[in-house]
Amino acid sequence: MSSENADAGRESAGHENSAPVWDVVVVGAGPAGASAAYAAAVAGRRVLLLEKADLPRYKTCGGGIIGPSRDALPPGFELPLQDRVHAVTFSLNGRFARTRRSKRMLFGLINRPEFDAGLVEQAQKAGAELRTGATVARVEQHGTSVPDRRTVAVVLADGEVVLARAVVGADGSAGRIGAHVGVKTDQVDLGLEAEIPVPETVAEDWAGRVHLDWGPLPGSYGWVFPKGDTLTVGVISARGDGSATKRYLDDFIARLGLAGFEPAISSGHLTRCRSDDSPLSRGRVLVCGDAAGLLEPWTREGISFALRSGRLAGEWAVRIAEAGDAVDARRQALNYAFAIKAGLGVEMAVGRRMLGLFEQRPGLVHATITGLRPAWRAFSDITRGATTLAGIVRTSPVARRALDALDRRQG
Repeated sequence: MSSENADAGRESAGHENSAPVWDVVVVGAGPAGASAAYAAAVAGRRVLLLEKADLPRYKTCGGGIIGPSRDALPPGFELPLQDRVHAVTFSLNGRFARTRRSKRMLFGLINRPEFDAGLVEQAQKAGAELRTGATVARVEQHGTSVPDRRTVAVVLADGEVVLARAVVGADGSAGRIGAHVGVKTDQVDLGLEAEIPVPETVAEDWAGRVHLDWGPLPGSYGWVFPKGDTLTVGVISARGDGSATKRYLDDFIARLGLAGFEPAISSGHLTRCRSDDSPLSRGRVLVCGDAAGLLEPWTREGISFALRSGRLAGEWAVRIAEAGDAVDARRQALNYAFAIKAGLGVEMAVGRRMLGLFEQRPGLVHATITGLRPAWRAFSDITRGATTLAGIVRTSPVARRALDALDRRQG
């Protein structure tokens, strides 16, 4: 902790020997946490960002930066792009491959270690204090560790207590803060990924082009994202049959002609989508990003949801920190939940409907995107950030009728 922040914290605590009380403590330094810390720090508040790992660190992630992600970045942030995507090859479990191209960039590709570290640096420049190697054991809003009702105690694994007026949980889908809030999920998927170094000749063939394969398991798909001399190859499907998901990845890599190259990294992770009635707060504690189960249910895209929800969480954490009593804190937490549900919640609802269609009719989805120009234009507009999936359904009678028909079939 800097001496300036420490002195300010001691003043707020009341006397020189008291533990400093931060305005906002953010747990987790991924895109959601860094965005929350930035938003709170820009507002002039004392912000502590806790991260259990050393930075930069690897994260299992395709690394696609679509339009909504770019729009949610801090002003002046320079994206460390490894490639700019202008073409997409679609296939249906390895068959019926077709490549669609765009004159304008569809989206960019990044490596998460560089991207996350850059976001943390922006938060630090705004005034947030970073502390790595800090593992959170639990959060307490009552008890001996909490000096008053306006304070939250973040207890670290070594027993140290960090005090705050508001806490933002951005520590991932299996983190401590989500458990404290009581986050509930109703969709869990397993993603497997390999970072495969390739020769220059192979890399040149993939430059500017990604591959999306609609997979053999219900709701599954695979991807190839080029990043210079490395291809990020992954698949995702519903949790429950890990061996089948692994077979899909192995078959996918073999079909692409990449089986002869040794992956530099092989990893896996679980993605979790929140239930509609899942809480987003508890007392003076908010959750955002993966910790809140916020991601797009069909594509499982999470970076844009992390950036946008993190910014909102940081802004409302400032208001909660200023709240003089539990009633006012509760009011601000409800406002945060309303903002999330009115924006990201609407997108998730449409994404769930699209996932239902995709699970039942992957061939129809493939034929529509590759064969109908308006569908390809919609895909392009969504990735560029000109609209959202929810916006397409709201403005397109054809899309709306298709999803309505699906709802009737499922009903």
